[in-house]
Amino acid sequence: MTTAVAATFRFFSLQVVRTRRLGPSLVRVSFAGPDLKDFHSDGRDQSLSLFIPHPGQSEPVVPVELGDGWWQGWRDLPDDVRAVMRSYTLRALRRAPDEIDIDFVLHTPAGPASAWASRAAVGDKVLLIGPAVADNRAIRFRPPEDTDLVVIWGDETAVPAVCSIVESLPAGLPARVWLEVPHAGDIQDLVTEADADITWLVREENGTETSPMALGALREARLPAAEHPYVWIAGESGCVKELRRHFVREREIDRRRVTFVGYWRQGLSEEQLREEG
Repeated sequence: MTTAVAATFRFFSLQVVRTRRLGPSLVRVSFAGPDLKDFHSDGRDQSLSLFIPHPGQSEPVVPVELGDGWWQGWRDLPDDVRAVMRSYTLRALRRAPDEIDIDFVLHTPAGPASAWASRAAVGDKVLLIGPAVADNRAIRFRPPEDTDLVVIWGDETAVPAVCSIVESLPAGLPARVWLEVPHAGDIQDLVTEADADITWLVREENGTETSPMALGALREARLPAAEHPYVWIAGESGCVKELRRHFVREREIDRRRVTFVGYWRQGLSEEQLREEG
C-alpha cells in the first residue's frame, strides 16, 4: 500500500532483487517494485528515507494507512515493532526494468541498517520515502551555471553520492575530489568526462579509525585557478563543519557556493540526531 507524504514525495514498497559487495566497507543492494514507475529524480545526491524491518519481521512496520498521520503513528509504535528508518542517497535509477541501487556502509559494531544490509537477500521487503518529482528539495548538489571548478570531499557515507556526481560532470570541467574510506579495498574506479583529479584517502594506511585526514589533505592541496568555484562536502558532521570553515575562511570561497551536508555524527545514532533536531 502506498500513500502520499507530500506533493513531492511518497512511499514506495520495494523488494531486494540482488546484492553485490563493493569492498570491505560497502555493499550495493538493488531494489525493484511496481511503484518505481512513479519514482523520479534528476539529482546526483538524492536523499531517501529507508524503512527496514527488525529481525524476525517479514516487512517493515509503518502505518501508511494513516495518511498524513503516519509519522506520529510510526513514532507511537513500540521500539521493537516500529520499522527502523535511516537516511541514504540514491546511487542509481534504471528504467526497463525499474530498479534503484543503494550502497550501504558496513561497520563494526553494526547498526541496524548495516546489519540488515549485510544479510539482505532477494525478496526482502523495505519501504522507501522517495521523490515523485524529479527536481526536489532533497537534492543538494546544485552548482551555479557559471561554475568553473568543482571541489568535493566525502567520507564513506558520501561515496555513493560523490560517485554519482563525478560520473555526471560535464566534459572538461575541472574537478578536484577527495574520498575518505576505511580500507584500500573500498576504492572504486570512476569514469567521468570531467577533468577530474580524484584522491582516495585510506584510513587503514594511516593507522587511524577516525577522520583527521581530510583537513590536512585539503589544506595542502593546490586548487586550479578559478573565478567561480563550487564546493560540495558531505559526511561526518564535525568534519564537514571544519572543512566548510576552511573553504569559507581560509580559501575565501563565497559561502553561498559551499554546500555542506552532515550525513552522520560521531557517537550518535540517527534516532539521537532526530531527537536533537
